[in-house]
Amino acid sequence: MSVPKYNEFFPVFMEFLSDGNEHTLQEVRDYCASKFDLSEEDKRATFPTGRNILINRLGWAQTYLKQAGLITNPKRAVVAISTFGKEIMSNGGGIFTLKYVRELQQQKSDTYTNSISTIENSAIPEPEEQTPQEMIDVSMAQLNAELADKLLDELTRMDEYDFEYVIVDLLLKMGYGKPEENQDAVTRKSGDGGIDGIVRADRFGFDAIYTQAKRWKEDSHVQRPDIQKFLGAMVSLGATKGLFITTGQFSKGALDFAAQNHNHKIVLVDGKKLAELMIEYGLGVTTVKTYEIKRVDSDYFSADS
Repeated sequence: MSVPKYNEFFPVFMEFLSDGNEHTLQEVRDYCASKFDLSEEDKRATFPTGRNILINRLGWAQTYLKQAGLITNPKRAVVAISTFGKEIMSNGGGIFTLKYVRELQQQKSDTYTNSISTIENSAIPEPEEQTPQEMIDVSMAQLNAELADKLLDELTRMDEYDFEYVIVDLLLKMGYGKPEENQDAVTRKSGDGGIDGIVRADRFGFDAIYTQAKRWKEDSHVQRPDIQKFLGAMVSLGATKGLFITTGQFSKGALDFAAQNHNHKIVLVDGKKLAELMIEYGLGVTTVKTYEIKRVDSDYFSADS
């Protein structure tokens, strides 16, 4: 038989992880191939681009299930069922249709105040109802969402001090200052007073951005006291602009406090927004393929000859 669609792998993927153990992606691949009775030829089949079809579709199945909160990546190339996934399985399982997983994705995305768009939701038409341009737009959103997940995985595994350098690099990529003027932008590990970095946006340092970087789990929440502490550190240094970035999320109290403080500008960036910015400014990612979409140049054909 041919390789199943990515969504057809959902129930088998979850079935394999239901033992509660951590499994490598290769183990998942072998199990799914066996359950669908795929031949060696099926397992080696590739797209015209050369990418393996089975690996690609299982990768998308993993992305969807993770974004729905059903599975986790405790280690690189390792997956496990989440607590939420166990609850779903204990209530019957066998309901992992594309529509159901999309609904779970949407519910999870609603918990983010600052986040990139969900890769799909019920408002997006089915492929047969989409125009070619809509199909491209949806595909780009899917690819960026998958890339964002992988970026967050890498960021949460980084050394805390290295993560602070990532934040400085991002600000420089965004045009805040120049590298040669910010070689000491990351503060020393001890005695930083709650400030992780200081990016000088101009040569004389008249305009500076003070940063705090928290490399936390994706479902962790920065609370109001964390923002208050950051503000106190800013005030003690005479700073007026602060950027608080986390790989996790912000509680409502933290968001409200930052918004209500008018004397000091504090911008909050959660994990989803951080990944979006890294993709937009090309930090930690590389372009593997570029497509051009062209249209008829009406001016050329209407010009006087």
